[in-house]
Amino acid sequence: MKTILVAGGAGYIGSHMVAELHDKGYDVVVADNLCTGHRGAVTHGTLCVGDVRDGEFLDRVFTEHKIDGVINFAAFSLVGESCTDPLKYYGNNVAGAVSMLGAKRRHGVDKIVFSSTAATYGEPKRVPILETDPTSPTNCYGETKLAMERMMGWVSRAHGLK
Repeated sequence: MKTILVAGGAGYIGSHMVAELHDKGYDVVVADNLCTGHRGAVTHGTLCVGDVRDGEFLDRVFTEHKIDGVINFAAFSLVGESCTDPLKYYGNNVAGAVSMLGAKRRHGVDKIVFSSTAATYGEPKRVPILETDPTSPTNCYGETKLAMERMMGWVSRAHGLK
């Protein structure tokens, strides 16, 4: 049976993904620092409380559980707050992604599903937005998500991230 690590799995969207993965027969491990998530939202799998920016925490999670892939929901997501406290968003969202990608690489895990946002496109030129449309975020939240997407592209080229 495959084991999926859901980063941010105690949040609203993450907890629904955890339940869906469980229902599909996956073993699930949740990594969440509970700053906006809730322990009670994790109704399946194993909850590991810690911060994805902490490489030692992630190394313990990857070592104690045979992780086959990662789904990353671990990010701050309040657009207004991102504009008034951009360092909080870069420090959590981008640094958390760097830490997670490093841990995945150290432990030989090459699969990730990343939860991004339409905010990477800014004011859309058309609806629906296509993935090939130009990106031009109008807030820090969208900018951090775009930075994470670009970083994963480079990591994919260098190390075969899927």
